[in-house]
Amino acid sequence: MFKVLLPGTFDPPTNGHLNILRRASRLFDAVQVVIAVNPSKAYLFDADERLSMMNELAQGLPNVSVSTWNGLIVDFADRIDVHVIVRGVRALADFEYEFELSLMNRSLNPRIETIFLPTDQKYSVIRSSAIKEIATFGGDISGMVPPNVAKALHEKFRTRTAGAETGVPDGGAP
Repeated sequence: MFKVLLPGTFDPPTNGHLNILRRASRLFDAVQVVIAVNPSKAYLFDADERLSMMNELAQGLPNVSVSTWNGLIVDFADRIDVHVIVRGVRALADFEYEFELSLMNRSLNPRIETIFLPTDQKYSVIRSSAIKEIATFGGDISGMVPPNVAKALHEKFRTRTAGAETGVPDGGAP
């Protein structure tokens, strides 16, 4: 069985992530999605929320499993005896970053190989940070994220903004 690791923060999962996941599930016998949890990084969604969203997205892909990890990805790969990491790339800037990351991972564990999958062109401009910003202002993100993620984003920002609304225009005095 040829098993690969698909790591990411998935904060939030996007249609581009789902595209790479589905394609990897067709290419390899098994895909282990690992959601990175870095205690020094601020996330919009906590680890359990990201895990829940990714598990929902993996339904219907019987060769995909999802878990979280709060250490080095190469250590997780060793733990589950996987030596190939799949990374999605959108553009040249992604490739540069991912290439350097793959070299770093290989220096940490020489048995680790990285395979790059370019995302479908229609997802090449989708960035989690931009999606969060658009969702903050109530913009339409339906073409950028799966429905369960769009719902979670709208709920997250509705909750955040509900307490912040004061009825006072920006820059105005009460």
